[in-house]
Amino acid sequence: MEAENGIAAGGPRCGAAFAPQLRAMEGGESPAEPGSGPAGRFPVAAVEEILRDVVGSALRERRYEPGPCREAAKDIAEIVVVAHVGQLGGQSLQISSRCLWDPQSDTFSSYVFKNTSLFAVANVY
Repeated sequence: MEAENGIAAGGPRCGAAFAPQLRAMEGGESPAEPGSGPAGRFPVAAVEEILRDVVGSALRERRYEPGPCREAAKDIAEIVVVAHVGQLGGQSLQISSRCLWDPQSDTFSSYVFKNTSLFAVANVY
Protein backbone atom coordinates (compact mmCIF):
# COMPACT_ATOMS: atom_id res chain seq x y z
CA MET A 1 0.00 0.00 0.00
CA GLU A 2 2.78 2.42 0.74
CA ALA A 3 3.95 2.24 -2.85
CA GLU A 4 0.39 2.83 -4.13
CA ASN A 5 -0.27 6.03 -2.21
CA GLY A 6 3.28 7.37 -2.47
CA ILE A 7 3.72 8.17 1.22
CA ALA A 8 6.79 6.02 1.85
CA ALA A 9 7.61 5.09 -1.73
CA GLY A 10 8.99 8.49 -2.67
CA GLY A 11 6.03 9.38 -4.89
CA PRO A 12 3.87 12.47 -4.61
CA ARG A 13 2.48 13.21 -1.19
CA CYS A 14 -1.23 12.49 -0.88
CA GLY A 15 -2.17 16.04 0.12
CA ALA A 16 -0.26 17.60 -2.77
CA ALA A 17 -2.49 15.85 -5.30
CA PHE A 18 -5.61 17.54 -3.94
CA ALA A 19 -4.25 21.02 -3.20
CA PRO A 20 -5.09 22.32 -6.73
CA GLN A 21 -8.73 21.25 -6.26
CA LEU A 22 -8.97 23.25 -3.05
CA ARG A 23 -7.30 26.31 -4.59
CA ALA A 24 -9.76 26.16 -7.49
CA MET A 25 -12.68 26.09 -5.05
CA GLU A 26 -11.15 29.04 -3.19
CA GLY A 27 -11.06 31.07 -6.39
CA GLY A 28 -7.35 30.84 -7.26
CA GLU A 29 -3.99 30.96 -5.61
CA SER A 30 -3.73 34.65 -4.80
CA PRO A 31 -4.85 35.72 -1.33
CA ALA A 32 -7.86 37.98 -0.92
CA GLU A 33 -7.40 41.64 -0.10
CA PRO A 34 -7.17 42.19 3.66
CA GLY A 35 -10.60 42.70 5.16
CA SER A 36 -12.42 41.70 1.96
CA GLY A 37 -13.69 38.36 3.35
CA PRO A 38 -14.23 35.14 1.43
CA ALA A 39 -15.48 35.25 -2.15
CA GLY A 40 -18.24 32.72 -1.42
CA ARG A 41 -19.53 30.11 1.00
CA PHE A 42 -17.23 27.29 2.03
CA PRO A 43 -17.97 24.29 -0.27
CA VAL A 44 -18.75 21.76 2.49
CA ALA A 45 -19.84 18.85 0.25
CA ALA A 46 -16.91 19.25 -2.17
CA VAL A 47 -14.38 19.41 0.68
CA GLU A 48 -15.92 16.35 2.36
CA GLU A 49 -15.48 14.43 -0.90
CA ILE A 50 -11.82 15.50 -1.09
CA LEU A 51 -11.32 14.45 2.56
CA ARG A 52 -12.82 11.04 1.82
CA ASP A 53 -10.48 10.61 -1.17
CA VAL A 54 -7.33 11.87 0.59
CA VAL A 55 -7.77 10.03 3.89
CA GLY A 56 -9.06 6.85 2.28
CA SER A 57 -6.24 6.63 -0.26
CA ALA A 58 -3.60 7.35 2.39
CA LEU A 59 -4.85 4.87 5.00
CA ARG A 60 -7.12 2.27 3.36
CA GLU A 61 -4.80 -0.78 3.66
CA ARG A 62 -2.40 0.59 6.27
CA ARG A 63 -1.83 -1.09 9.64
CA TYR A 64 -1.21 1.14 12.62
CA GLU A 65 2.49 1.81 13.16
CA PRO A 66 3.45 5.03 14.97
CA GLY A 67 6.15 6.29 12.59
CA PRO A 68 4.41 5.71 9.24
CA CYS A 69 1.07 6.91 10.61
CA ARG A 70 2.70 10.09 11.92
CA GLU A 71 4.03 10.73 8.40
CA ALA A 72 0.61 9.94 6.89
CA ALA A 73 -1.01 12.47 9.25
CA LYS A 74 1.54 15.11 8.15
CA ASP A 75 0.81 14.39 4.50
CA ILE A 76 -2.95 14.52 5.04
CA ALA A 77 -2.58 17.78 6.97
CA GLU A 78 -1.06 19.49 3.91
CA ILE A 79 -4.63 20.29 2.89
CA VAL A 80 -6.43 19.61 6.14
CA VAL A 81 -6.25 22.00 9.05
CA VAL A 82 -6.38 19.25 11.69
CA ALA A 83 -5.70 15.52 11.22
CA HIS A 84 -5.48 12.82 13.90
CA VAL A 85 -4.39 9.23 13.23
CA GLY A 86 -4.34 6.64 16.00
CA GLN A 87 -4.46 2.95 16.76
CA LEU A 88 -7.92 1.44 16.85
CA GLY A 89 -7.98 -0.48 20.12
CA GLY A 90 -11.33 0.07 21.82
CA GLN A 91 -10.18 3.23 23.61
CA SER A 92 -12.19 6.42 23.72
CA LEU A 93 -10.88 9.72 22.43
CA GLN A 94 -12.02 13.28 22.78
CA ILE A 95 -10.78 15.89 20.31
CA SER A 96 -11.53 19.58 20.62
CA SER A 97 -10.40 22.77 18.97
CA ARG A 98 -10.94 26.47 19.48
CA CYS A 99 -11.02 29.30 17.01
CA LEU A 100 -12.69 32.61 16.30
CA TRP A 101 -15.95 31.79 14.57
CA ASP A 102 -18.45 33.84 12.62
CA PRO A 103 -21.63 31.73 12.34
CA GLN A 104 -22.76 33.82 9.35
CA SER A 105 -19.78 32.91 7.16
CA ASP A 106 -17.71 30.15 8.82
CA THR A 107 -18.29 26.42 8.53
CA PHE A 108 -16.30 23.20 8.31
CA SER A 109 -16.05 19.75 6.76
CA SER A 110 -15.14 16.64 8.72
CA TYR A 111 -14.40 13.04 7.82
CA VAL A 112 -13.85 9.99 10.05
CA PHE A 113 -12.02 6.95 8.65
CA LYS A 114 -11.58 3.50 10.22
CA ASN A 115 -10.07 0.26 9.08
CA THR A 116 -9.25 -2.84 11.16
CA SER A 117 -6.13 -1.28 12.67
CA LEU A 118 -6.46 2.51 12.85
CA PHE A 119 -8.73 5.52 12.84
CA ALA A 120 -8.36 9.01 11.42
CA VAL A 121 -10.30 12.21 11.96
CA ALA A 122 -9.75 15.08 9.51
CA ASN A 123 -11.27 18.56 9.75
CA VAL A 124 -11.14 21.52 7.37
CA TYR A 125 -12.35 24.85 8.77
